[in-house]
Amino acid sequence: MKPVAHIRSLFADKFGVPRQGNLAPHVVSEIVFEPEFRNPDCVRGIDGFSHLWLIWGFHCNEAAGWSPTVRPPRLGGNTRLGVFATRSPFRPNPIGLSVVKLLSVEEGPVLRVSGADMVDGTPIYDIKPYIPYADIVPEATGGFTETPRELLQVEVACSLPEEVTEAWLAAMQEVLAQDPRPAYQHDPQRVYYVVLKPWEVSFRVREGRAEVLAVKPAP
Repeated sequence: MKPVAHIRSLFADKFGVPRQGNLAPHVVSEIVFEPEFRNPDCVRGIDGFSHLWLIWGFHCNEAAGWSPTVRPPRLGGNTRLGVFATRSPFRPNPIGLSVVKLLSVEEGPVLRVSGADMVDGTPIYDIKPYIPYADIVPEATGGFTETPRELLQVEVACSLPEEVTEAWLAAMQEVLAQDPRPAYQHDPQRVYYVVLKPWEVSFRVREGRAEVLAVKPAP
């Protein structure tokens, strides 16, 4: 199996990637096809669909291995569930599945999408249209995820560089609202760093708020 494309995204590494991409609609990414598939005929008619399924690889986890049970962050990182009952990235076969919104089809072809929860450079193995009448299951249940996760309030406590755009600022707020910290870290004084290209954001979390301390060019 070989990639048909790769993602071009804001995320330089795993830390900060939204656990649920559709909760960060201002995170815009590009799907760039590999040379063999840079043929407009490959995406003919794709603009008729609003959303796409992406099948991709956890290429940053290939050496990490897997375990029969994992500790979902949603449950505080203390409860173990079977790997197949979760969306843990540490799987027997490191394959991810995401629904993204198709914003436009650009020359190349390049697909501009929102809601992609992937590190920059992630390989994409297949792209399929999302079909509402078949893919929506109204009576589906969500197991341990059914209780909505409380989002953090995001407070910018610093001056921002003039070059920061409103779209990037909205994306940054959506990313931090999902609390990218490991589930077991709760030190209110600890400062965390996340790279959302082209900027590095330092922040800390306390009393249900993510406080942005600085925004500067990413190293």
